[in-house]
Amino acid sequence: MYDYRKLTAEQREAVVAERKRRGLPWHGPPHLQAPGEYRIVTGACYEHRKILDSNDRLGVFEKELLDTLDEMQTPCAAWIVLPNHYHILVQIMDVKAFAKGLGQLHGSTSFRFNNEDNQRGRKAWYRCQDRVMRSERHYFASLNYIHNNPVKHHYVDKWQDWPFSSVHGYLESKGRDWLLSLWQEFPVLNYGDTWDVF
Repeated sequence: MYDYRKLTAEQREAVVAERKRRGLPWHGPPHLQAPGEYRIVTGACYEHRKILDSNDRLGVFEKELLDTLDEMQTPCAAWIVLPNHYHILVQIMDVKAFAKGLGQLHGSTSFRFNNEDNQRGRKAWYRCQDRVMRSERHYFASLNYIHNNPVKHHYVDKWQDWPFSSVHGYLESKGRDWLLSLWQEFPVLNYGDTWDVF
């Protein structure tokens, strides 16, 4: 995502020309229309800065994210909110309307957090990327990836120890054995290393 800024001027021109040739957005991933399909969506703080740098702020953003999804009537199967990014597994009917809603969430939280940090004008969020689920295996591996993300990033040793996650609802409604069986049947493997190869 950030490699573009490391390229030479000639390399940047070549990348943009190739994206234009292929009909892709010039500087970002395409958001394909796939009405009704589940997809994993990742929102990252600009340059992965830890903008959500306290439990209070993590809790505020988690609530606003879930409220935004509820207002957009977007079913959410899983979520995780971390200090510098979040993942959600959501069913999206209209990706353009969804992106607009997330953009408004990013704008309002940027404004508030930048004011709190006395950093008006700071770029807080860097777009979103999404990936449509290709199979049941992809869906459940994504769910596992989301719940395991705080372990992957060394915030906690066990996924159930991170409070800003949908895993707690699954522990309550489905139980630990159900989650462990999903983990064994749909392992994460190297999911996320080159985005979601598994």
